[in-house]
Amino acid sequence: MTELTTNLWFDHQAEEAATFYVSLFEDGRITLIDHYGSAGPLPDGTVKTVSFELANHRLIALNGGAGDTFNDAVSLMIRCGTQDEVDRLWERLTADGGQAGPCGWLKDRFGLSWQIVPELLFTLVHDDDEAKAQAVMAAMLRMGKIDSAALQAAYDAS
Repeated sequence: MTELTTNLWFDHQAEEAATFYVSLFEDGRITLIDHYGSAGPLPDGTVKTVSFELANHRLIALNGGAGDTFNDAVSLMIRCGTQDEVDRLWERLTADGGQAGPCGWLKDRFGLSWQIVPELLFTLVHDDDEAKAQAVMAAMLRMGKIDSAALQAAYDAS
């Protein structure tokens, strides 16, 4: 069976990050914590990897040591069913040192980029009425956290 797993490189916060991420999702869970042995490269007993699942997606957090950092070239997108879900995730992910960005993007306190997007955005920007779809896109481009009511208002006004 072929399987795709997202691997996230951390300096030393793999377990802390995975624990935080699984707390965001009702079905989030840690499935395995593995430790370095005497062969290293980090000290024997140090957490090496934390395998976890978010919304049926498998990820591994690796304590790989300093040197590599996250950037916006890769992000995790969460398609939210409600504005309440957008608000809750945005608040949790930007707390404690996270940073809000434009157009539904943010960085969490570990530097990982996320896109928190209401499902409504995808519905409205793919509308057959090109003027309405473009009005929604223009509204979204002016936002930080995406606001479903504002998207709907832009759609209705065009």
